[in-house]
Amino acid sequence: MPEAETTVLGFDYGKRWTGVAVGQTLTRQATPLRAIRSDDWASFGRLIAEWQPARLVVGMPLNMRGETQAMTAAARRFGNRLSGRFGIAVDFVDERLTTREAWQLLERDGERRSKPEIDSLSAMLITESWLNDYASG
Repeated sequence: MPEAETTVLGFDYGKRWTGVAVGQTLTRQATPLRAIRSDDWASFGRLIAEWQPARLVVGMPLNMRGETQAMTAAARRFGNRLSGRFGIAVDFVDERLTTREAWQLLERDGERRSKPEIDSLSAMLITESWLNDYASG
């Protein structure tokens, strides 16, 4: 586990876009950043260099029964590549219902949002889930 007051980056992996969020262990809050094309490793590298996270968090897509599905393996590969390329530990977090929750949050503010914006809001929810688990564990 990272020490207190550290930065984490969270990711909501998708085939085209990966939503990204940054969080702090002290506040247990996260902020959505811009989504990145899922194959744009140079942009992931710049983001990691900018934020210097102690930990990376990747959403693990499971079905409603908690079972793996096709995207589960793809998200795991993505997380393993992040860890291997950048030398930072990755934790995987159950991401069930985060996209639905992101859509509901945005419906309340009444603005139309793009799919990449939804993905980054989902990454924020994934990151905050990890931060809450970190604080209680």
